[in-house]
Amino acid sequence: MKFYLETYGCQMNVSDSELVSSILLSAGWEPASGIDEADLILFNTCSVRKHAEDRVLGRISNEKHRKQDNPALKIAVLGCMAQRMGKRLLEPGTGVDFVVGVDQYLELPALLNQDRGIEMDFDSQQIYPGLKPLHGDETCAFVTITRGCDNFCTYCIVPQVRGRERSVDFSQILTDVRDCGDKGLKDVTLLGQNVNSYRWGDYNFPRLLRELNKVESIYRLRFITSHPKDLSDELIDAMASCDKVCEHIHLPLQSGNNSVLKAMNRKYTVEDYLLLVKKLRAAIPDISITTDLIAGFPGESESDFEQTLQAMRDIQYDYAFCFKYSEREGTAAQGFPNQVPEEERLARLQKMIDLQREITLRKFSTQIGKTVEVYVESLSKKSDSQVSGKTRDYKIAVLSGSRSDIGTLKTTKVIKATAGTLICA
Repeated sequence: MKFYLETYGCQMNVSDSELVSSILLSAGWEPASGIDEADLILFNTCSVRKHAEDRVLGRISNEKHRKQDNPALKIAVLGCMAQRMGKRLLEPGTGVDFVVGVDQYLELPALLNQDRGIEMDFDSQQIYPGLKPLHGDETCAFVTITRGCDNFCTYCIVPQVRGRERSVDFSQILTDVRDCGDKGLKDVTLLGQNVNSYRWGDYNFPRLLRELNKVESIYRLRFITSHPKDLSDELIDAMASCDKVCEHIHLPLQSGNNSVLKAMNRKYTVEDYLLLVKKLRAAIPDISITTDLIAGFPGESESDFEQTLQAMRDIQYDYAFCFKYSEREGTAAQGFPNQVPEEERLARLQKMIDLQREITLRKFSTQIGKTVEVYVESLSKKSDSQVSGKTRDYKIAVLSGSRSDIGTLKTTKVIKATAGTLICA
């Protein structure tokens, strides 16, 4: 029996898909080379925005016709959307046969022995101990260090679909990172909804970084996502002193207005955030800072939004993931008064995107003439005589090379830049 797995959403979902693949392989399933030969199609899903769910529902609708030619074919929905919608996904006409929540992946093989079914109970202790994810990449790896979230931002569905925060055993993380390096996955990203609140016994996140920095088989160590309220001086010092920790941090701002931040339950002010940026750049002068921003949160005035644009100008992010506010069933913000009209959300989002594109192009252009270290991850999409990879500060770079360069570090000079790529010699 063969399975085909599609993944939507964040890197945590990518990591979970690798975990699910490992579980299915251990149960005797084989990965299909394409969707046409699959006996089971799985969709690992995201619920952060309505658009993400609509996209998956559209995909399922497009693929359920396959059951006419292959009545034995089964379709499963996994992950956050499964956790949020539950039995609704099994209603007649959806085409879905199985629904599995984020803490129940170990139950998947047994569930597949039934005609239909659902497993979605939260398990506040589930960290999938001892399981080895089937890494789908040949050069980079994701290692989950926390699951769930305790922050309860008013716009965010994650605590409702991922459960409360818990940390993975330090020894398991250390083993996983070592294994990644031994397999040639030299660029490792630590994952969690809030990595810098990691705590296992005497290990906090800065100590975890210092210990993993000693792993000889890896070249680079990254992490996402950090919450500003938990970005300590100790963590900044660890980032600055650990040679394998890359000069990049993803630090979501969400809004440049304090009233909006308070309504979002973000637990910091714009002034707090700006101080963190100052400390980061003092300790790590070449650090790249990326962020998440939301346009059109309930109650956000035009003046409030202009403050976010000003914060973008002041901070000069290397890149920003910009989104319009999306109402999510089960979140506090869904019932807030003064919801911003959809057309205004879209207009503000476009202003945000346009501004960040200008800033990113300037930031990338300052790299021209500099020498950078690139970890080669693949052949370029445009030419077999070029390769593609990332710099330490998380910029995509294209340079001359061949397949034999994949998985190696290359030192090269930047000769040109676009708003998304460094062109190197």
